Amino acid sequence: MDQPPSEVTRLLDAWSEGDQGALPKLMPLIVEDLRRLARKYMAVENPGHTLQPTALVNELFLKLLGKRSVSWHNRAQFFAFVANMMRRLLVDHARIKQAAKRGGRQVVLSLDETIRVPESQKDPELLALDQALHQLAQLDSRQARIVEMRYFTGLSIQEVAEVEGISRTTVKREWRTARMWLMKEIESLK
Repeated sequence: MDQPPSEVTRLLDAWSEGDQGALPKLMPLIVEDLRRLARKYMAVENPGHTLQPTALVNELFLKLLGKRSVSWHNRAQFFAFVANMMRRLLVDHARIKQAAKRGGRQVVLSLDETIRVPESQKDPELLALDQALHQLAQLDSRQARIVEMRYFTGLSIQEVAEVEGISRTTVKREWRTARMWLMKEIESLK
């Protein structure tokens, strides 16, 4: 998150207060951060994946445009939220791909109508991770949020502590516990 916090934070505040014009002004300031986040997600996908980081960011932007009632306390919270949205978009793509393999119809997924569901061998792993995260959220929603912020968004221990309003020590302990639980759960899903 390279952009100076003042302008980004000001626009996040304006958007929280209902200024729908704030998001289009915010996007150019954070688009590189969002692309970097999208590249991180795409790095675990098959290299032949037809969905590119820019397309993922574009889909995210469309989802954000639909958000009318938002409340951002800080940049870290916003980036945690968008990371979660990116993960859900990729999981939705993987689910549609799995349905297509089982005889469902092929569905166009993105802004560009030529992008189709990819033939990624890693989609089952993404689905297993998503399923495990949902189970973790039912057991301990804070641990699930910490995983999303640390793993998917790349927030530091300090940033997660600020977003959650807890100590760094608690974040470290919850992060360690959640990782161990997820590894065990994912292994049992295979």
